[in-house]
Amino acid sequence: MGKNLQTGGRLRPIDLARAHGLSTQAVRNYEEAGVLPAADRTPSGYRAYTPLHADALRAFLALLPGHGHPTATAIMRAVNRGAADEAFRLIDESHAQLLDDRRTLRAVEDALRDLDPTAAPAASDPGGTFVGPLARQLGIRPATLRTWERAGLVRPHRDPRTGYRVYDGAAVRDARMTHQLRRGGYLLEQIAPLIEQVRSAGGVEPLGAALDDWHRRLSARGRAMLAGAAALEAYLRARG
Repeated sequence: MGKNLQTGGRLRPIDLARAHGLSTQAVRNYEEAGVLPAADRTPSGYRAYTPLHADALRAFLALLPGHGHPTATAIMRAVNRGAADEAFRLIDESHAQLLDDRRTLRAVEDALRDLDPTAAPAASDPGGTFVGPLARQLGIRPATLRTWERAGLVRPHRDPRTGYRVYDGAAVRDARMTHQLRRGGYLLEQIAPLIEQVRSAGGVEPLGAALDDWHRRLSARGRAMLAGAAALEAYLRARG
């Protein structure tokens, strides 16, 4: 291990654990996963941690809210094996994902703003579309539309002559809303009550609270990334 691991006094697993409300087993697991650098052992075989390990643990826990467990783990592993550029690449990818999520949210808001909340043509309306063309328009598989139908999110009618599914204006609206909300990370069971509210209200206003929550979650991620970056920088400085 590097020189920094030998300085600053010895810490026990319980010392690291108590400082962050963790179990000692969790601390050992983090070391085994490469989140913490490998610890020295005492003559009796006990792990001997140092303040540098405490810095590493603080950095990891600070990275978690903004980057998620897999990416935070990969970042720390890269740093601990001396591959800082790999860690920076992973951080860049997380920021790119956050930016993409912000663009998705903007697209959702634009799409909902453009929806005609009262569109519900009759079954015979020649403007209806079939499952294949609608799936291509949304960039999804026809099977996905059928899954949404089984979940009650989309309600196509059947062509009386062919038996094919036909999506009128209201069904297309619901499919677009479902597609955009899925892109935003919402589960089908979370989307279902929103769709029902839109149908009963005759408009998309009930989605306002969900969009506000989405904005808050993205802002929280962005701020968490800043906190994670500060803690990681402190750990990098401690490593020397």
